[in-house]
Amino acid sequence: MEKCREKREWGEKVSRLGGMVRIEKVLTDKVAPGWKEKKVQGEEKARGEGKASGEKRSQGKERVSKGGGRGFRRGRGEGQDREEQLSKDQGKGRVDKERVEELGWVEEHGRNKAGKQREEQTPGEKKGRGQGKGRGVGKVWAQDPEKGEARYRTRYQGSSHVARCPAMYPAGPAWPKLRVLRAMWALLAVLLAPGRLWAKEDIQECIWHVVLIKFEAVGEEGRSDRFFDLEPLETLDSVFSLLVDAPTDQNEKYLGFPYYLKINYSCGGESSEAQVRKGHLTGLKPLVLVTFQSPVNFHRWKIEQLQIQMEGAPFRSKERCNAEEVCAMSWYTPMPIKNGSVVMYVDVSSNGLGPFIQNKRFHVNINGFLQKQQDNTLQFTVGNEIFNLIPRYFINVPSRPLWHTVGQTPVLILGGIPDEKSVLLTDTSFTDFFLVELNIDSCWVGSFYCPQASFTATIYDAIATESTLFIRQNQLVYYFTGTYVTLHESNQGSGSWVRVLANECIKKLCPVYAHSNGSEYVMALTTGKREGYVHFGTITDGRVSFELLPRQRSVCEGLQVMNCSIIWAVFIAGDYNLLLLVQMEDPTTRKYFQVVSYDLVGNYLAILYTIPEFIPDARGLEFLMLLGTESHTTFLMVPKGMFYNQYSNLLYIWGNFLLQSYNYENFIYLADFPKEQSIKYLVNSFRGDMAIVTETEEIWYLLEGSYRMYKLFPSRGWEVHINLQVMHQSSVYTPNETMVTLFYEDTKLYQLVYLMKNQQGQLVKRHVPVEQLLMYQQLSNHYFFERQGSHLTLSFTNFCPFSVMRLRDLPNPQVYSRQERYQARPPRVVEPSGFHSENSLAVYQGLVYYLLCLHSEYHKVDAWRGPGLVRGGPYADPVHDSTWRWSNKKQDQDYYFYLASNSQSPGNVYIDMASYEKIYDLKADYELPERIFLDKGTSYVFSVFLSVGGQSLEFTPERVLTSEELKSTVDLGVVLADPGCIEAVVRQKFLINRNSVLFRVTLSDKRSCFDQGLSGHHLLETSMLLKVAGAVGHCFQNTHQGPRMQGNLMVPVLIGCPPGKRLAFDITYTLQYNRLQNKHYFDCVRVDPEMPCFLFRDVFYPFFLIQDLVTGDSGSFQGSYVLKVVGGGPTLDTIREYSEEEIYRFNSPLDKTHSLIWTTKNTTTTKDSAFNIMSHQSLGIEWLCLENSPCYDTIPHTIFAPEFFFKVLVSNRGVDKSTYCDYQLIFLLHIHGLPLSAKRAFFILMVSSSVFIGLVTLYIIFCLLLPVMVKAWNSLRWKINNIIMSESYYTYTSPSRNCSGTSETRSTVSSRVGSSDSSKVAEANQRAPEQTWKKKPLVT
Repeated sequence: MEKCREKREWGEKVSRLGGMVRIEKVLTDKVAPGWKEKKVQGEEKARGEGKASGEKRSQGKERVSKGGGRGFRRGRGEGQDREEQLSKDQGKGRVDKERVEELGWVEEHGRNKAGKQREEQTPGEKKGRGQGKGRGVGKVWAQDPEKGEARYRTRYQGSSHVARCPAMYPAGPAWPKLRVLRAMWALLAVLLAPGRLWAKEDIQECIWHVVLIKFEAVGEEGRSDRFFDLEPLETLDSVFSLLVDAPTDQNEKYLGFPYYLKINYSCGGESSEAQVRKGHLTGLKPLVLVTFQSPVNFHRWKIEQLQIQMEGAPFRSKERCNAEEVCAMSWYTPMPIKNGSVVMYVDVSSNGLGPFIQNKRFHVNINGFLQKQQDNTLQFTVGNEIFNLIPRYFINVPSRPLWHTVGQTPVLILGGIPDEKSVLLTDTSFTDFFLVELNIDSCWVGSFYCPQASFTATIYDAIATESTLFIRQNQLVYYFTGTYVTLHESNQGSGSWVRVLANECIKKLCPVYAHSNGSEYVMALTTGKREGYVHFGTITDGRVSFELLPRQRSVCEGLQVMNCSIIWAVFIAGDYNLLLLVQMEDPTTRKYFQVVSYDLVGNYLAILYTIPEFIPDARGLEFLMLLGTESHTTFLMVPKGMFYNQYSNLLYIWGNFLLQSYNYENFIYLADFPKEQSIKYLVNSFRGDMAIVTETEEIWYLLEGSYRMYKLFPSRGWEVHINLQVMHQSSVYTPNETMVTLFYEDTKLYQLVYLMKNQQGQLVKRHVPVEQLLMYQQLSNHYFFERQGSHLTLSFTNFCPFSVMRLRDLPNPQVYSRQERYQARPPRVVEPSGFHSENSLAVYQGLVYYLLCLHSEYHKVDAWRGPGLVRGGPYADPVHDSTWRWSNKKQDQDYYFYLASNSQSPGNVYIDMASYEKIYDLKADYELPERIFLDKGTSYVFSVFLSVGGQSLEFTPERVLTSEELKSTVDLGVVLADPGCIEAVVRQKFLINRNSVLFRVTLSDKRSCFDQGLSGHHLLETSMLLKVAGAVGHCFQNTHQGPRMQGNLMVPVLIGCPPGKRLAFDITYTLQYNRLQNKHYFDCVRVDPEMPCFLFRDVFYPFFLIQDLVTGDSGSFQGSYVLKVVGGGPTLDTIREYSEEEIYRFNSPLDKTHSLIWTTKNTTTTKDSAFNIMSHQSLGIEWLCLENSPCYDTIPHTIFAPEFFFKVLVSNRGVDKSTYCDYQLIFLLHIHGLPLSAKRAFFILMVSSSVFIGLVTLYIIFCLLLPVMVKAWNSLRWKINNIIMSESYYTYTSPSRNCSGTSETRSTVSSRVGSSDSSKVAEANQRAPEQTWKKKPLVT
């Protein structure tokens, strides 16, 4: 024992088995006792400032631990005078009032070589109730010398009995009979347990109740609905159309969710309308936090950790009520739905007013295995529901494991119903459930190649994934895919159970608890003709495919053995490797077992470890490193399975033993598990806790990173717990019960048990109080009596090395947990009573829906969709907030408040814009985050405060310890699952005046284990385990929710690019800087505010932002990147994608084809010199558009200069060493003022010049010749006219009168002809009047 518990020297490098950690020691400081400290949840308040008279301080050899070895917290309503009365009543025993923070503990130093417990500094005395009450009870454990059975001696009012300890019973069917002595032992445990157990609180214990109801069923009592309808409601337009003077957009179409959450509470196990009304009138409001689980397929859906916090809106029941105001009421909130998420956690808490109600978490998951019938009733698609739970289904039936993809499965399935093809199905983690008979053919295929001893309808193996259920019946495997529109974007689910591997004989299904690479996995082990193969199943978006592994030859052939059989398979996603537990059969030797590795990429087998034939002899040690030199017992090692934790890198091999390994090759044997038992299955919380179920239904408990195993059931601690539950008349514990399964939920261990009470069967889910059971066992195993005067004093041995443990200096959690949170409070109603109406609840629905729509739109990173940009896409908004566009209406909030104050709000609803926002400044709740994301070189720093306080129930002065004593008393270790990837540095500071040590822990990434990846993709999973030496199983903290284990904290660590980070084009600063450098800025003629233009001849200086969507931080991108033009076109409608060869020609400085689009003066290039490397300090981009580029010789469509739209890709992959994030940004860049080609320009110049010269020449000719031509034309017409006149004169002239008349007649005709000429001819005729007059005399 001493060898295995040898103390490690701090400062040395700890191997992977021990955990790599560095300890740096600093100078010891003396801190004044008045140093202020913050309190953690469950921290104990200092009790009894004034000491009762007669209390003395003593320092004896033995010290009494406070509160029976446990800190306790005074319940609400428990007064100070009650404590003073107890402390002053000397006849009834003393109760210590000097509880400061927590109890003190003494470090356990192990056992000596003889196997005896070392002498410890034991607790002092605690006086029980005096004989005046007749209730003093004491027990002294002894050992029966003959049978070796544990006994206890009871002293009661002077009498003494010896009773043999009752035998323990297996899990459930048998119930130990209650005897008087056992009841007295339970009473003694109550006295010794913390104050919360023995001091009855004055207030009733209240719990929350949450049910899901349809939108149209609000206000109806006694109704609950199933979560399967996912279509948004479009009936809110009539409600929002009334909100004219409200911060809503009348042009927006508001939708709603199809469900509400109805919230209520009950106290003392009874629901009362008066209690709920009292809570409402005293200001109680339930706060609802809905957490959306990220989807498996991150290729389709964005990875994000999203929460929305809402506040319950009070609503009166629609039932008939005789009261004036209200009879029954409840609180309502919308039940939001998010694309890509089918698992939702609903945490309900109080606002701090009204009665004290503990926080409670509910699982509200979408059930994709339901369908609505014509009569609007729901029916399961996988089978028919059975409403009668027959006792033979559960009584004396062995328990079975619950297999599913951890954290991703909305519907759980559990088989094992004997001789029935039925399963238990639940979508609320067994808060409620259904017994469903499956619609499968139940055929049995038996042949020479597929042997089957007998046929049974029992569903042996059942595995649930995100959207698909798998079962095995006999040697047949079926699957059924549910209908999940939010996951698959289609309504295509399985119409019936699909049989797979039809020609194969499957003997076992093996689960894969973790998803990876956007898929889930399941493995089927073959028998018969395919012995030695594994069918590896992959589930992606509900599509199932199987691959036969190994690909070329079986495991038996690869290992060159005649006969072998694969017993179990484990898939390690990080290494893309299969670990196989193989049983070998050699004719010359006995059966032996090996751990074999199969590499799915390299397609090769390797033997990692050969399991010893016999169980090692640990010789009293808790664990034993198997080196091959140890001695063995005569018990054969019979392995049955394996389990792998991807966070801690621990591999377990289990059977009638338990082995663990960090590297799959070196194993440690845990000797606490009895070799007479055999493990049936393991249950892991993936947060450092593991439970073990044996074939005899025993339950064992193990903390990862330790080697001590604890038996929870049956045990003395379990017996004490049962007795206390019987005293409290608990309804979930009965004498006849059977455990159905054991599973972890939110790091807590739960049982699904079948209870028989009054000939009525009931299936219930109940919590297994691991901490209380361990505490009871510690109290029952380590106590003794010490005589003080005339009476005996009960004392306990306290093994905890510290009295107080706190986490301090915790950073804001959102930076590391990547949790996004929105806040949405209900709109205020004008009604004086404060009750909401159906319309106001509908407004609440629409606002929450709109808020999540804004979140979704802002997170989209598509650069170009159709004719325009996506709002909130690659162009950074002026305000880095998804609600900033909606928040612009805050400028009128005073006006809206004025309307509400005067009861003039439209629809009697007032919407406060401050109630709808994104929260960026969440504070740490004095506990480590659920998970830690680390980017390249980042660190997580916090402090651990450990105090070594007094441990006596008597008020004794504590001796101030020296730094050496503190150093030897309290040690803190950090175990790292991947010490090559992350490192931890611990600095300790001694606070002598307070007997405390402050450890400063820095967890850092070592920049060595991860390449670049997309945000939230392909993260490396590892963990950090924080443990105080000697605290495992010995240290507990009492909280209002019960005891909590201390000194052992495990946190998953994810290395890579954290979710919620993106690269955005900083258009605002780009415009400012370009205007400054180019001394001007010319936008396009048609201005587009969403996409500003840049001039071709100006140097272009791009800038980018790193936007943190979780914390709201936005800063300039300081890393390096590669810029490429990957598409373009002269208009938005003609943009096309370029091929890889075109992208190289258009962007590479090595191009010789004159195809470059742009260039830069930077000389830094990639390793192959193919592309330029840019940064925020680059000299800018000069646009070229050479003759073979697509933007060369762009034909203008208008009189303005040509324009072009470039589709630009910016990526830092392979060139940026400052982050693990592979930022990829695609955005559109609008360039105007492109030049024409030389040929086209010369051609246009020549044509333009020719046309211009021709027009000028014609103009000149026209201007010069026009007068001459007019004169010539007039002269010509005059001459023609004169000729005509003269010819007619000489022809018709005669001396007779008739000639005269004829002459006049012709003269008249001639004048008519002349009158039809132009005025210019008439003027020409008048120019020679003399000639005309000369002729006239001749006529007369």
